[in-house]
Amino acid sequence: EGKRLDAVLAEKTDGLSRSFLQKLFEEGKVFRNGKLCSKKEKGVEGDCILVQIPAPEKLEVEAEDIPLEIIYEDDDLLVVNKPAGMVVHPAPGNYTGTLVNALMFHCGDALSSINGVIRPGIVHRIDKNTSGLLMVAKNDSAHNALAAQIKEHSFLRRYHAIVLGTIREEEGDVDAPIGRHPAKRKQMAVVPNGRPAFTHYRVLERFNGFTYLELTLKTGRTHQIRVHMAHIGHPILGDTLYGGGKTPFEKKHKALLCEQTLHAKDLGFVHPGTGKYMEFTSPLPEYFRNLLVLLRNQTT
Repeated sequence: EGKRLDAVLAEKTDGLSRSFLQKLFEEGKVFRNGKLCSKKEKGVEGDCILVQIPAPEKLEVEAEDIPLEIIYEDDDLLVVNKPAGMVVHPAPGNYTGTLVNALMFHCGDALSSINGVIRPGIVHRIDKNTSGLLMVAKNDSAHNALAAQIKEHSFLRRYHAIVLGTIREEEGDVDAPIGRHPAKRKQMAVVPNGRPAFTHYRVLERFNGFTYLELTLKTGRTHQIRVHMAHIGHPILGDTLYGGGKTPFEKKHKALLCEQTLHAKDLGFVHPGTGKYMEFTSPLPEYFRNLLVLLRNQTT
């Protein structure tokens, strides 16, 4: 009662994102009590909402024989270790060389179709220049079950990062809503009307002017860790989009930096088929380890 219909449907339909549902509204595929309706309309108790979900389109993105580091695989899912620099799924102007292209070659048709023709199998994403673990669903049933765990915040996603500045407290939380930046359309920001976002951080090591952190996500907003760290005055090392890249150390060792020093290290979930909890970890990539050595030995 009183909520926007797109928000209501996002809560009531497992595995369908709000952006996907909004697209269905725009295409005239959502009806309230038998009549076409707008995403901005407010729900009324007793309404009957019909959503017509189109059949998956034939995927025109081509499979490519790109090496994959597969940590785990079975009939329902696989866990891959994505290198920094690889885009997760195709986008306008960038339809090759992505993780999805590689997955299509490896899995063939055995990928979930819930996220449409561009993102088959993709349950959650990490940024192009973030390395680490990513979950992929091979069928719609597994996808729905894993997406539900993310929605219920029972899906473990733990990252390691190096941030600018010295964080004095041993651990802390950032609870700040995230939405599109009001002026810079390529950036996200902490905004009053944003979606709820929660990040917990714990200090692993301190250096001269930098802090090595472990970060755990409760929510998974776009650029969440990068935005939250910048918001509290500690941008991620090398993250030029959100305030990094300006220190003498970063300029001196620019060749080592993969845009931002952020690694998706641990991933944990309940297997959708067996019901057993599974947890995986990924070692820090070489560039990240080299940066830690340099920071431990820095003199300026």
